[in-house]
Amino acid sequence: PGRARPVGLEGQDGVVMARYRINGRDCEASMSANSVSVDGKELGLRVISCEGDTVEFMLGGRYHRARYAGAGSSSLDLVIDGVPVSVELNPGMDAVVYKNAGGAAQGGVPAALRSKIPGKVVSVSVSAGDEVAEGDAVCTLESMKMQVGVAAHRAGTVKSVRVSEGGNVAKGDVIAEIS
Repeated sequence: PGRARPVGLEGQDGVVMARYRINGRDCEASMSANSVSVDGKELGLRVISCEGDTVEFMLGGRYHRARYAGAGSSSLDLVIDGVPVSVELNPGMDAVVYKNAGGAAQGGVPAALRSKIPGKVVSVSVSAGDEVAEGDAVCTLESMKMQVGVAAHRAGTVKSVRVSEGGNVAKGDVIAEIS
């Protein structure tokens, strides 16, 4: 099986950038909503279907099928086009999602906390009327079998919560309004 180990991860303007070591070879990748760039080569990305534990997608004009095969406490096991791949998980992912959700900004921060990823709502930690500090947990999303915490992007009062446990969100959906 292949081994992918993240050696760096950062995010900016809705693009996640990562440096990986795959089978001993260093590479860089970045991903936005509709493209992936690997070692500087831009590849178009289009998800065809996402059902159960399987995602079918086109990447760079080629069809691929990825299936979730399990996870340990520090790795995610996938089968991509019939080849087993183990990806070591990066504990810094929550910080990247928080930063890209507007958590690093202050003045003029909008009231709406929007989802930066599509996923299923695993839990909701706040209710309307709750006081929150910037960085407090608002909810937890699950996407591709990984759970990602969504933090308050500003301090204030939760005016409304627009998600519920078990529901789904798309990228850009409003999760809560905080003012």
